[in-house]
Amino acid sequence: MRNYPLIISLFFPLRTLAVPISMLEAMLPIGSQLTLLVQDANSMQTLIELNDHILLPPASTQKLVTALAAALYLPQNFTFDTHVYRRSNDIIFQFSGDPTLKRKDLQSLINEMKIQGIRRINGDVWLDGSIFTGYERAVGWPWDILGICYSAPSAAISLERNCVHSAVYSVENKRNTRVLVSNFQPVSIKSDAIMVTKEEKKSLHCTLELYYRNNNSYRLSGCLLHRNQPFPLKFAVQNTKKFVSDILLSEFKKAGVPIKGKIQIGAPYGGRHLISTHSSVKRDELLNTMLKRSDNLIAENLLKTMGHRYYNQSGTFTNGITAIKAILKEKSNIDLSHAVMVDGSGLSRNNRMTAKQLMLVMQYLYTHLELGILAMFPISGIDGTLKYRDSVRHPPLKHNLIAKTGSLYGDYNLAGMLKTEQDRDLLVIQLITNYHIPDTEDLPTNVAPPITQFEQGLYQALFNSTLIPQ
Repeated sequence: MRNYPLIISLFFPLRTLAVPISMLEAMLPIGSQLTLLVQDANSMQTLIELNDHILLPPASTQKLVTALAAALYLPQNFTFDTHVYRRSNDIIFQFSGDPTLKRKDLQSLINEMKIQGIRRINGDVWLDGSIFTGYERAVGWPWDILGICYSAPSAAISLERNCVHSAVYSVENKRNTRVLVSNFQPVSIKSDAIMVTKEEKKSLHCTLELYYRNNNSYRLSGCLLHRNQPFPLKFAVQNTKKFVSDILLSEFKKAGVPIKGKIQIGAPYGGRHLISTHSSVKRDELLNTMLKRSDNLIAENLLKTMGHRYYNQSGTFTNGITAIKAILKEKSNIDLSHAVMVDGSGLSRNNRMTAKQLMLVMQYLYTHLELGILAMFPISGIDGTLKYRDSVRHPPLKHNLIAKTGSLYGDYNLAGMLKTEQDRDLLVIQLITNYHIPDTEDLPTNVAPPITQFEQGLYQALFNSTLIPQ
């Protein structure tokens, strides 16, 4: 077993000592793979390079690619627009994949219909999601997380982030659990999971398992540790068309607007008259949320939107990726032809990028501050995904690192800019894969995990200008 506390103690009391990158790398568990690329932001001089040519999973650092392409291609006043049309006796809701569309927005659209005198629908209600087609989940998204909200399907017909909030409660004086979800949510959630102690969980070898079906029904099984407070859970909608159809029917009923026909999915032919429109926030606010919160749904639906607009066809993961690579080549001369990309968020295990490729994006963002992308990065100890990151949220690193983080199973990545104590800007790409702590290697509760120690040592050494190559 490695002596992590001894290694980390070298850095902070002895700030003036040179810190070899090999000493930092030794903090990571055996079997981990590290890629690191550090450049002076102004001179673009490479200061540290380690395995920067190796293709590794970028995870959510890939959102930088999506953000740059969107900023270069989509107009600044771009919004996702949801239109309501009237065609003869039918009403058509034309969806655009708005990842921020909420139930209250549908209520406003229905109210606008009533204001214009439509108090009864003598035909059908159509849901038109033809702006996107193909898979709603990219190739390489793990099956075991498809029921969780950060893997919510990327669909044109989207509502409430394609996510349902619930909570698991324990039954008093019993091991049984029950799930509470708002009555207005058109889903079914049951539980036969049991509450157990730590000792029972270990002896039973059980975990909490989620099963789901295409009719938006879910079942929890297995076990979870006993707790006095409800356990919050967020379920990804499995059938977006059914989910939105059920909500629309409920809202029309609540608004007192009867429907003689039924809910249909498709894009009917024929002339139509625009009744009302709901628009999302504009491009930069969408990008800010995507980067600060690492929002997967915004990334995927922007990707498909760029594929739709660039090729004048229904957006897909495939034409979206092709469009992004073409946009970056045409408008920034960044060549990502050898990058393996299958989605816009970095969630797929099939994505592969090198530190050099990500550095090209960082260089462009730094030299084109007018795009405003760098200002959208999470700030260490302040906001976004860096607000509570233990390795960088305390002084002197607090507020001096802006970066997009990325994590998957065994992957801990970061791409951003560090301001040193000499007021020097450094561009940093960190990709770590195959990170795994053996079950037999238990750390004391007062000792930080190896990844935290590694990052704290790395960015402290960069901040102090004491990091040196091998």
